[in-house]
Amino acid sequence: MQSHELLREVFQKCSPKHVSAKLGLSLSMIYKWAEPGDPAAGSGSTNPLDRIDALIQCTNDPRLVQWLCQRSGGFFIRNPKISSSHPHYLIPATNEIVQEFADLLAVVADAAHDNQVTQKESEQIRARWEELKSVTETFVVCCEEGDFRTLKEKHGGAGAKAEPRSPTADGGSAKGLPHEGAPPARPRV
Repeated sequence: MQSHELLREVFQKCSPKHVSAKLGLSLSMIYKWAEPGDPAAGSGSTNPLDRIDALIQCTNDPRLVQWLCQRSGGFFIRNPKISSSHPHYLIPATNEIVQEFADLLAVVADAAHDNQVTQKESEQIRARWEELKSVTETFVVCCEEGDFRTLKEKHGGAGAKAEPRSPTADGGSAKGLPHEGAPPARPRV
């Protein structure tokens, strides 16, 4: 779908007049956003969606998309790049998701043990949650494509076992795993 087509649909639910008033722009400018751009014919205008896309493309910085998603109450997960392969890595990949979920639960349990969650603990929970979402999204896309090469290559083959995560200086891990008082993370299978 082109950006102007999406805006046209959005303007079916939210009136261009309302958008014009809220943004302090002319009504004609808002209507031009919903037209295909054709500078020769004088129709269309570079709309905000096209400008955001151009900004993302030229900076190649995913924080822009992450910020937009967060402001909209959601999150951004990049789609994995995959290629055709036989699903020999299905069981270990499934185990990785289960382990990521267990790691998240361990961080949550550690944070909640004293009936309060500090800012640092909140950040650790967020980090584990983001990792779980990423691993799960990769797995789901691989399932949809019937291709598990991405997962297999990530861990060096179907027989390879991941190393246990090492803690950082503050007692947690770089991925936000539990710190000192929490049980150690189990090695992934």
